Amino acid sequence: MPSRTSVPPDRRLPLVVTSDGDLLDDLLRLAAAGGVEVEVAADPAAARTRWRPSPLVLVGSDQAQPCLRARLPRRPGLVLVGRAGDVESGWQVADLLGAEHVAVLPAAEPWLVDRFAECGVEGAVTVSARMVALVGGRGGAGASILAGGLAVTAARARLRTLLLDADPLGGGLDLVLGWEQMEGLRWPALTGADGRVDAPALVRSLPSRGDLVVLSWDRGDLIAVPAEAVAATLDAARRGRDFVVVDLPRHLDDAAVTALQAADRAFVVVPAELRATAAAARVVTAVAPHCSDLSVIVRGPAPGRLRATEVAKALGLPLAGSLRPEPGLCRGLERGEAPAAGGRGPLAELCQRIVNELTGQPVAGAA
Repeated sequence: MPSRTSVPPDRRLPLVVTSDGDLLDDLLRLAAAGGVEVEVAADPAAARTRWRPSPLVLVGSDQAQPCLRARLPRRPGLVLVGRAGDVESGWQVADLLGAEHVAVLPAAEPWLVDRFAECGVEGAVTVSARMVALVGGRGGAGASILAGGLAVTAARARLRTLLLDADPLGGGLDLVLGWEQMEGLRWPALTGADGRVDAPALVRSLPSRGDLVVLSWDRGDLIAVPAEAVAATLDAARRGRDFVVVDLPRHLDDAAVTALQAADRAFVVVPAELRATAAAARVVTAVAPHCSDLSVIVRGPAPGRLRATEVAKALGLPLAGSLRPEPGLCRGLERGEAPAAGGRGPLAELCQRIVNELTGQPVAGAA
């Protein structure tokens, strides 16, 4: 019988959320058949700390409504499970929770054994990627440049990094890195993903250099990326990368909300201007309900001498950092130079600090 005792903090085991003893016995039996241990939470309060890190979360039909009321974030790898006669009324709740599948016992038992077995093979004892999301407080705030800088900095720290462009109107993050001529898939080729994506195959298919891979937009027709495709991609990134950076649009669609809810931390980037702060307040109102760790980064210059602390206070957010003007940055971008690639300057210093805070991995500046 799989253990239900505490485990070392670096372990990542499937999570079962139920207070139904009979259902729990069935799931423990299936986990044993799949060769993995599981963690058990009787209710959403007990599940919250393990909700995001767990590679697979099974929510019993008895806890579907409580989890919904607890506003637990959407995440990939979420399954609603119950017996025939108990689950039928939970289909709508499953959709609201963002569950990828509804497993009805006993018919779904072989499928659940396979899912448990995949967790054992793919690293129930590995630490999933750290994920950070960026959103601009207004157009041209510099969120995409900061996203690129964070990704470049993480890759310099030997972290396997994915830079994910979730803003279809942003022009493409491959341009931010100077990678627009590099071969590899862009979003239009991946919009059909609606289940598990093979992590190594995803990495091989994307534009890459060293430890950094990028999933960006092309300059073709504007298309909508389904939230299921984003969830599947983030699931693969959690399993196959160490660090994930997501550049979000200011107007959140379902795909952006899915990415935001999966993030460990989110930052709103705001120029030190009065109108930008007013615009950012609206963005914060939309973003805050979907992220438990939201803070602001203020970018100079400040034409009216508005202080970064004043911007943060006006938005009601912690101040994560400020960026002094960096005149050579935009010139470098126009020449195809990736932001923060040299390891020097205000942007590089801020990126180094954020990566270190999120991962504990020190990042050296330029030699």
